[in-house]
Amino acid sequence: MTEHDAAAVNRFGVRPGDTTPDLEQVASLGLGALADSMGIKLTEFSRERVVATMPVEGNTQPYGLVNGGAYAVLGETLGSMHAGFLAPEGKLPVGVDINATHTGSATQGLITAVCTPIHAGRSMTVHEIICTDDNGRRCSTLRITNFYKTAPGA
Repeated sequence: MTEHDAAAVNRFGVRPGDTTPDLEQVASLGLGALADSMGIKLTEFSRERVVATMPVEGNTQPYGLVNGGAYAVLGETLGSMHAGFLAPEGKLPVGVDINATHTGSATQGLITAVCTPIHAGRSMTVHEIICTDDNGRRCSTLRITNFYKTAPGA
C-alpha cells in the first residue's frame, strides 16, 4: 500500500467509495468504556445500518427492567459511531440531541438495536435506533442528532 492509499483509508479501515467496513476492524476501535462495561457488542456495520446487542443483565433499574438510560447509551453509542463513519473528511461528530420513547420492558436476554440514518448531511446526521427484546418486541425507539465540527488538527 502506498502512502497515498494509506491516507485514503479512514479510521474504520474504509477507502472512499467502499460501503462496508470490516466488522472486526470497527470493533477493534472500541465502543468506549461505558459501552464496554454495559456489554454492548457490534454484530453488523455498514453504510446502511449498525446492529448491536446489549445484555439485560447488569443494565436494569431496581424493578428488574432495562434502565431507560441503558437504551440511551446504546442508541448514542451506535448513532455517534455511525455518524463518525459517515463524517466528511476532517470532521468529527458531536451529539447535540437524543430522545427516547420506551414502549416495552425487557427483564432477561439480549436487547438488539438497529441504527439507521434518517439524514446524513455535510453538517449533521440524524439516526433512528430501534431496540427490541429476544421476542422481537420493540422496547425503545430513539433518535440522535450529531453535528459535525472540525476535528482537532484538521
